[in-house]
Amino acid sequence: GSIPPGIANLSGLISLDLSSNSFVGSIPPQIGDLLQLQYLSLYNNNMVGEIPVEIGRNLQRLQYLDLGSNFFTDPPRDFPALPLLTHLSFFYNDLQLEFPQFISYCFNLTYLDLSLNGLTGHIPESLFQNLINLKYLNLTTNSFRGAFPGNLANLSKLTNLGLATNNLSGTIFDSWERIPELESIELYNNSFQGSIPSSVCKLKKLRRLDLRLNGLSSSIPPELGTCTGLSYLALAGNSLSGALPSTLSDLTNLSELGLSGNNLSGRLPPYLIGNWTKLTSLQLQNNRFSGGIPSEIGTLSSLRYLFLYNNEFSGTIPAEIGNLQNLWVLDLSNNQLSGEIPAEIGNLNNLIVLSLFSNNLSGQIPPQIGYLTSVRSIDLNTNQLTGQIPDSVSNLTSLTSLSVYINQLNGTLPQDLGRTSPGIINLSFSNNSFSGQLPPFLCSGFALQNFTVNVNNFSGPLPECLKNCSGLRRVRLEDNRLSGNISEAFGIHPNLVYISLSRNQFSGHLTSDWGQYSELTNIQMDHNNISGTIPPELGNLSNLNILALDSNELSGPLPQQLGYLHNLYSLSLSDNQLTGEISPDVIDGLTGLRSLDLSANHFSGNIPDSIGKIYNLQGLNLSCNSLSGSIPFQLGNLMSLQSMLDLSWNFLSGTIPPNLGSLSSLEILNLSHNNLSGAIPSVLSNMISLRAFNFSYNDLSGPIPDTDLFNRAPGNSFLGNTGLCGAAAGLPPCHVVNPSNKTKSHTRIILAAVLVPVLGIALLAMIGYLACSKRIKERRGETDSAFMFHNSETMIWDKEAKLTFGEITRATEDFDDKYIIGRGGSGCVYRAELASGQIVAVKRIIIISDSDVEIPRINQWSFENEIRALTEVRHRNIIKLYGYCSDSNSGSMYLVYEYLEKGSLRKVVYNDEEAMELSWITRIKIVKGVAHALSYLHHDCSPPIVHRDISLNNILLESDCEPRISDFGTAKLLMPNTSSSSYPTPMAGSYGYMAPELALSTKVTQKCDVYSFGVVALEIIMGRHPGDWLQNQHIQLLQEQVSVSVLVPVPLREISDPRILPPTGELAHQVQLVASIALSCTRLSPESRPDMRFVAKQLS
Repeated sequence: GSIPPGIANLSGLISLDLSSNSFVGSIPPQIGDLLQLQYLSLYNNNMVGEIPVEIGRNLQRLQYLDLGSNFFTDPPRDFPALPLLTHLSFFYNDLQLEFPQFISYCFNLTYLDLSLNGLTGHIPESLFQNLINLKYLNLTTNSFRGAFPGNLANLSKLTNLGLATNNLSGTIFDSWERIPELESIELYNNSFQGSIPSSVCKLKKLRRLDLRLNGLSSSIPPELGTCTGLSYLALAGNSLSGALPSTLSDLTNLSELGLSGNNLSGRLPPYLIGNWTKLTSLQLQNNRFSGGIPSEIGTLSSLRYLFLYNNEFSGTIPAEIGNLQNLWVLDLSNNQLSGEIPAEIGNLNNLIVLSLFSNNLSGQIPPQIGYLTSVRSIDLNTNQLTGQIPDSVSNLTSLTSLSVYINQLNGTLPQDLGRTSPGIINLSFSNNSFSGQLPPFLCSGFALQNFTVNVNNFSGPLPECLKNCSGLRRVRLEDNRLSGNISEAFGIHPNLVYISLSRNQFSGHLTSDWGQYSELTNIQMDHNNISGTIPPELGNLSNLNILALDSNELSGPLPQQLGYLHNLYSLSLSDNQLTGEISPDVIDGLTGLRSLDLSANHFSGNIPDSIGKIYNLQGLNLSCNSLSGSIPFQLGNLMSLQSMLDLSWNFLSGTIPPNLGSLSSLEILNLSHNNLSGAIPSVLSNMISLRAFNFSYNDLSGPIPDTDLFNRAPGNSFLGNTGLCGAAAGLPPCHVVNPSNKTKSHTRIILAAVLVPVLGIALLAMIGYLACSKRIKERRGETDSAFMFHNSETMIWDKEAKLTFGEITRATEDFDDKYIIGRGGSGCVYRAELASGQIVAVKRIIIISDSDVEIPRINQWSFENEIRALTEVRHRNIIKLYGYCSDSNSGSMYLVYEYLEKGSLRKVVYNDEEAMELSWITRIKIVKGVAHALSYLHHDCSPPIVHRDISLNNILLESDCEPRISDFGTAKLLMPNTSSSSYPTPMAGSYGYMAPELALSTKVTQKCDVYSFGVVALEIIMGRHPGDWLQNQHIQLLQEQVSVSVLVPVPLREISDPRILPPTGELAHQVQLVASIALSCTRLSPESRPDMRFVAKQLS
């Protein structure tokens, strides 16, 4: 209820404390009649409205006024001062205007808290001139702007100062010695620059110094070591450089030290570590520290968090680390550590997370790892570990995630793995040399969701329990020797999104049950022994993007129902025994295809004209069939064709359609081994992207096109066409025939026309029969010699990219530095304005020679497929990736993007003038656009694309403020060669936007993007980074599991950007909904965050 006006009848009241109730409504003006009142607290209620002017006018004896944690708005401008007031709190309210004037004239104030409001403007000088008795001043989390208060020194009695999370800038005040009583300074999350003032080191009583998330540079001042009372020191997220001063060893009372996200370098001196014996949290991640980890680390017996990841530490992991028996999280990932994992690590019986991935660790995994009875996550991926996984791992009853991929491990897996670990969710053993059968209890608790064992030597059947894992989402078993009946090995998995069983020995038939996996986006079962027909029920998989069943023993016709797969963009059924005609009804429904491969089957009949309507098709392979008739002229409509058009080894007749010359993006054309006649159309010379072709063994005649491309082609590109002539090797020149020579020439033509077919027809028929009936087991990696020229560089271009690598080189004057518009850890970004007027952004990535770093050869095909997938991304809110070039001569890779002049969203949000033009409607539109873009990447691309680095910097704006996210999916392409330490390790996100689980693992998931989206959405609404606000929300180390359908209401007073008028009516409801959804996206537990499809639907 509300406070009754009748309270005024208590005229003798001196103290009124109504705090922590559920009062609503406004403060009754009659409260001003309590003339004797000295103490008034309405803290922590739900009251609203202005503070009645009667409080200031009448309660002149008031000494204590606490209105914190309500919904009060700004007091009237004529609100009188309270001369005896010593304590005033408006903490966590809805103040939106400038600093209330009356406060500066409450001369006896010793305590002032205005934090967590939306106050704007400058902090008034009068505050520091008049309130000289202040001991506590907290203005944190507002929108104050301007320079640091220059006359702060007037507050000589101050003990606590909070100016964090505002828009303050310039350098930090440097006369701290004039405020000798200070115990706490919090200036984090502003825009302060310059160096850390050395005068702060003269504050002998200082206990807490928080300067993180600013733009401070230079080095850490040695004088800081004189603040021997410091227990909390946070300098993270700045641009500090240099080594740690030796004087910091005097900070023996430190309990928390955070220096992450700087450019600090040098070694960790043992005497520093050895003196910080009270530390509970040591966070030095994301710097450039080098050298060994001191053994003295073992003396920090109170340590709970040790974050040293993403540095350049080398040497071995000290055995003394096993002394840290209170440790919860140990993350040494992404360094250059070598040697064995010390057995003493098994002493850490309170450890929850162990992350040692992306180092150079060798030797065996110690059996003592089984003593980590509290551990939930173990990530040892991307090292050089050998031997077997110890049986003791089976003892880890709390284990939920085990990752050891990309090592040199061998032997069999512990057969009891999973028996006593019912909560296992993620298992990754891929890219090792494991053998034997998979453990029978892997999914005994039915919690398994992600299971990857690809690229090993596993054999035998799949575990029986796998059939009952209804929560399976992602399964990768490819490149093993697994066997068994494909349909008996799996049950019903309604959540299954991705399954790859390629290159195994699975047999049996595909049953109709496979049509029930409604969430599937990817089915890859190629290179097995699967027989029978393709079940029509696969047509029910409406989300399917990739279907690869090639190199099996499938027979029968194509089911008509495959035409229902409207989202399919890759269909590969090559190297089977499929028969019948290619039905136009199937083709008509597959208009979204990018790749179609039906080669090496027994298809007959004509090529359907409707293939010419698959306008997004980039690769078409119908070779090695029994197709007849003419080449449909409609194929000339496939302007997106790029990787190949292969119709070879069929019975096609007629002429080559001239409009194939309009396929300007096509790189490979193969029409060989058919019955084609007539001339090679001269318009084929317009195919500017063509790099390889083959017209051999047809009945073509006349001159070949007179261009360098055709004239320089190998002679076997035209073999078996006796009527062709031209300048290419192996062809006769084209001569003008004189009348006197007609008879002789005619005779030679007749002889050639008769003798050559007679002598060669039997041989050619035999070759054709053998080539098309034989299994083409690795057809993608084989080409005729006619395709082997002009391979000094690799190019993958989208159809919209009407440009060449030469144009880019000329536009940037061979990548001159003056065209650089951005630099990053992986290379530079150039602005290239082409002769056509088109402007593109080009990211150049330097690759060292073969002896150092390059894309590993075994991953080249995968890498280029990733690039092709990214160029296929089409969405209104995603920046276009035009393509990729790899120049082996210069040792560089180039990613070519669409260019937008307006720039990033960050530039707009943090510019007051531009931000004030960013209306609430526009902000909601931006959030929705980003949500729909991420939903598309996560749920409509196959395989799904994880952005990895959602931040305001990576969201660009069009002129109408329509958002476009950039740099999607490319970070994971730059994976290091594990034998080299010189290659930059890709970072999974930007500081302040990274999901908290990335402090424990580099396993980037869609839920990491969801977290980053939540931060970005809140930042757009609040007009500032929501870091501290989120910290207040996340009050527990591990957030409880919360249903994704539950949204926590967020009061507008907390999240509205104070630079624009607050939203009202329906618009206010929409802003509040955005904030609530954004908050749900930032839950600490990845499992409790919604997915982006849910988010986009809610926002719509």
